[in-house]
Parts: sequence; C-alpha cells; structure tokens
Amino acid sequence: MTQNDFKEEPPESPALTDYDRRQMARYMRLLDAEADGADWREAVSVLFGLDPDREPERARRIHNTHLARARWMTEHGYRELVREGRH
Repeated sequence: MTQNDFKEEPPESPALTDYDRRQMARYMRLLDAEADGADWREAVSVLFGLDPDREPERARRIHNTHLARARWMTEHGYRELVREGRH
C-alpha cells in the first residue's frame, strides 16, 4: 500500500468492501493515533502523505471519513472478517 492508494472518502457500505480490506492497516493506524492522542494533522501527513497546511479542508475530510470508517470496522465490519476466518 502506498500513501496515494486511497480514495477521497471510503465507501459508505453496510458491508465490508475490498477497499476496507486494502485499507485495514491504515484504519488500525488511524485508531492507534487517535488512542495515543496524536494530532490529526500529523496522522494525515504520515498515513496519507497529505500536507494539512496546504489542503486543510481536504486533509481534514480524508482523515475524518477514514477514521469514521475505521470505527465502523471495530463495531460492525470485523464480524464479516470473523465469519470469513471460520471458512
């Protein structure tokens, strides 16, 4: 996965998507950054390669939407991963 391997916004699907699977490491790192109290600007710079000073609105939107999807994964999406692991 490269820093540029992301969409402007993750899918708003009620099911786990291929995009979610590809972004799993990034989602986990976003959650870790939040839990560690990292500034969102640092997280978006490191994880997405974006400059929040040059593109503050875009950087904030990308960070927030991907973090929201990461949270969704911890509440709902993981169930599909568990089911897949049983097969």
